[in-house]
Amino acid sequence: MYLALLLYIIPTFYIFIRTKRNLHIFQQNFYNENNRYLKWGLKKVGEVFKNDSLLLVLNFVNIFLKNKLLTIFNVLYLFLYIFEKNKISRESVKIPLNLTNRIKRLTVTISVIYFIPLIYFLVKKNLYIFLLIYSLLISYNFLIIYLINIINKPIEKYVFWYYKKKAIKKIKSYRAEVIGITGSYGKTSSKNILNDIISVKYNTLPTPKNYNTQYGLIITINNYLNKFHDFFIAEMGAFKMGRIRLLCKLVKPKYGIITKIGEAHLETFKSKENIQKGKFELIESLPQDGLAILNKDDEMQVNYKLQNTVPIKWIGIDNQTADVIASNIKMTKDGMNFDVTFKESGEKAHFETKLLGKPNVYNILAALALGKHQNMTLKELTLGVKKIKPIEHRLELKEFAKNITIIDDAYNSNPVGSQMALDVLDLMPGRKIIITPGMIELGPKQYELNKEFGKHISKVADIVILIGEKQTKPILDGLNEVGYNKKNLIIINDIFEAFNIIKEKSKDEHTYVLLENDLPDIFNE
Repeated sequence: MYLALLLYIIPTFYIFIRTKRNLHIFQQNFYNENNRYLKWGLKKVGEVFKNDSLLLVLNFVNIFLKNKLLTIFNVLYLFLYIFEKNKISRESVKIPLNLTNRIKRLTVTISVIYFIPLIYFLVKKNLYIFLLIYSLLISYNFLIIYLINIINKPIEKYVFWYYKKKAIKKIKSYRAEVIGITGSYGKTSSKNILNDIISVKYNTLPTPKNYNTQYGLIITINNYLNKFHDFFIAEMGAFKMGRIRLLCKLVKPKYGIITKIGEAHLETFKSKENIQKGKFELIESLPQDGLAILNKDDEMQVNYKLQNTVPIKWIGIDNQTADVIASNIKMTKDGMNFDVTFKESGEKAHFETKLLGKPNVYNILAALALGKHQNMTLKELTLGVKKIKPIEHRLELKEFAKNITIIDDAYNSNPVGSQMALDVLDLMPGRKIIITPGMIELGPKQYELNKEFGKHISKVADIVILIGEKQTKPILDGLNEVGYNKKNLIIINDIFEAFNIIKEKSKDEHTYVLLENDLPDIFNE
């Protein structure tokens, strides 16, 4: 009997490798925020359960045959372990599993759950019940992690409450004024641009990377905020109504910027009107002595009926009634230059930046409006704009090879941003290639918007490389509808393979390659 138990060590290795993989999926689905992990599993039900369900049946057969085939089944598990390990090693993982404290706590609970059958066996000496329970745990590891997340919720709530309380106390005791930034697109770019400009005069703390949730803000405050900071620039993201309001209750912003309101996260917000209300939760949380900076070229901002009387500064390019207006915009492969008029003071100045794309002009205007409100001089603002660093994965120019330049727009593509990125690609001399897996989280409009994206691509790109046959079908349909040359169309499943292709396609002339969106590993086909 103990020999039989010993032989079940091999399935334990399989459990380990499956648990690690499913925890990775769990983490990339934002720890099951809005049931994203479970929804992913339901979409990929064949991939998640097919092999494990077959093994469950084989294990049950083994149990009813009084364990006579135990050795055979261990050999099967050994082969399955080797197969899974090789499969994972071949996959192109963009973001590996991050061993956060939360993942470590989940791992401890998982270990306890998987030890329960063993303890039962040692006490009751019933091998068949042990095998039955263990087989279920092995076969439905994906669901076990979902259940363990529920088990761990009281612990996670306490941990969250403790650090939240600590962050609230800290931000209250320091002098830093809070600037909140939200919008459907461009939040991180706006945050980085604002930080680069106003840090010419002030000591600033922006949230790192895309730390735009309650957890992200709490971590930033507890780990990085100090008494010397003049401003805390808080990026604020949300998947549904009420989330921005929660963030505002946490950090109490005095100033607010909305970048652009569009159809990102339409799947969870349910309607464009809900997205609009959700973003304006920031502005409606501002105090009367604060300031809102809004975009007068965005209908969704202009048409909103604001529920408070916070002062507003409007920025614009097309709408000349705005308070801070950009004009004479000139864009080259090396960057942009433009003029800005400040209506309140009557001043006008010329600005230069290495950034590309109209969305970044809006982001710069928002930063200039706030900088001027904080009594920065035109000289300081001009210097700030000039020193803006290229923003990672957002129309970032990178030399990939001697005759290949990458336009890296890999972060979180959307209908507006993708069109702007194509406009930038169109400006470039030489051959033009686009690599894209398409856009996601657009709800019922996802097919339609990706199909339109395909039509826009056909007007600009000499070669199109689509990543993921199923994922990019709407783009393909759009390309086919307008008669795009199929000889210039390539469909593959691995983005890293695309870079070998562009080397082959770029031997005779300089090539600009637009990398538009880079989906998380959970979207790999």
